[in-house]
Amino acid sequence: MSSYNAPFEIHVHGQVQLRADAGFDQIQEALKPLWTYAGARSLADGAASAYEEEPGIKFDAQEHLLQMCWTVRGDEDFRQSLDEMCMSLNELAEQGAAIEVTFYDTDFDEDEEGQSTESRDDFVMLFVGPTPAAIMQVQRDLLVQDVINMMERHFDGAELGGVVTEIDKLFSQRFDALVNSLEIGKPPRGSGGSGSGHGGGGGRRPRHLH
Repeated sequence: MSSYNAPFEIHVHGQVQLRADAGFDQIQEALKPLWTYAGARSLADGAASAYEEEPGIKFDAQEHLLQMCWTVRGDEDFRQSLDEMCMSLNELAEQGAAIEVTFYDTDFDEDEEGQSTESRDDFVMLFVGPTPAAIMQVQRDLLVQDVINMMERHFDGAELGGVVTEIDKLFSQRFDALVNSLEIGKPPRGSGGSGSGHGGGGGRRPRHLH
């Protein structure tokens, strides 16, 4: 498929703090789903964005920081590449991080008169991290920030402590459920013991404007 005929311009944006022992070769392999999708033969070849003004994909070896502000032209199948990338980055991440991905409909022109179809724009928030707890911490922090920003239009920030407490309770319950679900199938601890529990709740990813 020619990039000029691609139905979407897909923008990947975020930064991930990597482990100190993560080398360039490991990072290149983890990001392979992205640069191969762009038709490149290496990370160095595929790190440039479709837009010159965007920095693209950069790795700061001194700070152990992966930064992405990168656009590629593609289709819905790019979501599979994102899933593969996230699985690989989990192994290299030092802490939890959020990655924003925006699909811009290349055929939609909001200035065109008589537009009869809606834009197919979409936005997803992806999370990576070394552990489920690290990922949940990032999700919790983003949710608290969004809720506080919205509610501060009506309430003083000092009044919102109870709201944050309730959000923390929800994430604690989800984490406990996840831990319990991981106990299923494990050998019993000690004599006569048995593991039991339930799966954690799912929930859709939050949608925002980039």
